[in-house]
Amino acid sequence: MRAGGPRFLAVVQGVAGLVGEFTDLRWGLVRRIGFLDGHALYASVALLVLGVALFAAAESRGPG
Repeated sequence: MRAGGPRFLAVVQGVAGLVGEFTDLRWGLVRRIGFLDGHALYASVALLVLGVALFAAAESRGPG
């Protein structure tokens, strides 16, 4: 089974954004997008939920 490309990226960036919100680590895509300034926590949660939903949808389709 592959990592999942965009699904995996959405989950990783969501986690990175959440870690960045609660620690001093400043990495991840959400921090670099200007119009999300002040809304990084919400964007990170949305990315994480989107990634998990995409993984669930891919699993329900089965192989192929």
